[in-house]
Amino acid sequence: MYISIPRLATGAFACAALVLTTGAHPLAGPSGDHDVSKDVQHVLLISIDGMHALDYLNCVKNETCPNLAELGETGVNYRRTSTARPSDSAPGLAAIVSGGSPKTTGIYYDVAYDRVLAPPAKDTGNGLVHGNCNPGSINGTQIEYEEGVDIDQSQLNGGGPYGPFDGGYLSIDSNKLPRDPFSNPPCQVVWPWNFIRVNTIYGVIHGAGGRTAWSDKHAVYANVSGPTGSSVPSNVDDYYSPDVNSNVIPLPGVTTATGTHCDPIPDTNPAVAAWVDSFKEIQCYDQLKVNAVVNWINGKDHTGTMTAPSVPNIFGMNFQAVSVGQKLIEGGTLKGGYIDNEGTPTTPMLSEIKFVDAAIGQMVHALKKQGLLESTAIIITAKHGQSPIDTHKFFPIPGHSKANGTDPATLLGTNFLPVAETSGLGATADDVALLWLKDSGTTEDAVDVLEQNLTAAGIGQIFSGPSLAALYDTPGIPQQFGGFGGDPRTPDIIVSPNVGVIYTGSTTKQSEHGGFAQDDTNVMLLVSHPDLKRSSINSFVETSQVAPTILKLLGLDPSSLDAVRKEGTPVLPGLGLGR
Repeated sequence: MYISIPRLATGAFACAALVLTTGAHPLAGPSGDHDVSKDVQHVLLISIDGMHALDYLNCVKNETCPNLAELGETGVNYRRTSTARPSDSAPGLAAIVSGGSPKTTGIYYDVAYDRVLAPPAKDTGNGLVHGNCNPGSINGTQIEYEEGVDIDQSQLNGGGPYGPFDGGYLSIDSNKLPRDPFSNPPCQVVWPWNFIRVNTIYGVIHGAGGRTAWSDKHAVYANVSGPTGSSVPSNVDDYYSPDVNSNVIPLPGVTTATGTHCDPIPDTNPAVAAWVDSFKEIQCYDQLKVNAVVNWINGKDHTGTMTAPSVPNIFGMNFQAVSVGQKLIEGGTLKGGYIDNEGTPTTPMLSEIKFVDAAIGQMVHALKKQGLLESTAIIITAKHGQSPIDTHKFFPIPGHSKANGTDPATLLGTNFLPVAETSGLGATADDVALLWLKDSGTTEDAVDVLEQNLTAAGIGQIFSGPSLAALYDTPGIPQQFGGFGGDPRTPDIIVSPNVGVIYTGSTTKQSEHGGFAQDDTNVMLLVSHPDLKRSSINSFVETSQVAPTILKLLGLDPSSLDAVRKEGTPVLPGLGLGR
């Protein structure tokens, strides 16, 4: 059974009725003599986007990430961790904070499709064309939840009512969001936090009286809040989102954890337009979010200018540096990534790993200084990996010369795909292709076209019909909207290409994520706390298990999460937390 007791007697949590398991809840940690969760009042959650399990093992072995190695001395390392599939940032983050797969969260990609919703009232910055909303009828529209819905995506603050180095959910232009023809009143915009179908750890912790904070790369990732039914992501008390795809500007007073001064701009390469175009600039960008985390630890808001009611009980950020370090070919010549199949980093890639490690060291130092290390569990994972690690296998389609082949969306064209997927934003494709057809009844014919062009499109596996339904709900229109059943967000076809194939014509990337390959999905996962002993878990786990584990560590009921109840998502093993 469960009883309510005020275990976390700090800040807002002191008044909260928190749920702890009794009876079958001895919580003996790996040492066999201590209940780790009894000491945990805060969880620092970090996503090092792109960070493979292999990257962590290599950097510890080669002594290039001393701070991560030190955390591992009092941590459990999960070597066989899988991200959500597709392994995109959007479903990846949703899994980490909700405990659910795309089947349950309804989030398949940052650019996706919904057979019921209506287009935005205004063109998005990335090319999704506006359209009409027909009340009470199914409409169907491509969905964009990325920087293109910012008021001004060229600005670091997204064009919102913030200072030039700030940013948050108010940077979202509501006219660029999809609309719900069945809302009351009809055609209300669907905010990112209301697009996700299930609640999150932020909703549970905030609802229990805890303080919450998060920092990410776009304003739309305030969806960590989970549904609120309003235009405000109210389950996140402090959200900070300088936009990673904005124009690079000098950052006065900002110095990276490895000593790079960000004013003036450190990378004067004329090819650098956005933070993601430079190995140096992405570190300056990430440092902004690192500083926000340190401010939270110090009892401030993310700007460091105001005293907060308390240190957040759940807080953290995502790093972009490793992901950029893996993908980028800067200026057409300077390559990141790896030099072999064993994950040996190039010099630029190694610089990104060392930066992230030093930045995490700053957070740990701040926790020690504030006397919070003993009461804080640190969880480090990744929304996604990156493929291929062995860049010798990199094969772009249609290719830099436009002569390497044809991508699946081009093969199907307007005969099968909605206009939005063949123009404007284009189809959802990286090292995976998600295809929503104009008519689901033509799926077999579309698959026939793809199978006749397996070599040209570099196709490894095609998921459709029963093979797709084994992973997700069947695509279709729910009966309450006049259809015959099915999920309006499930793709009709998913193409998993051969390892190394990327559907791109870009000359600035050599890897991508989103797919089902090992390099895409096998990511780092480390849970660290001073009461834990160093150990490794080799059994298969998923990043979705992070969400119920966080609630359990904070003394809350994992089954408070909708996705945990629907999918049976267990807590992580090896921590003595049970299920």
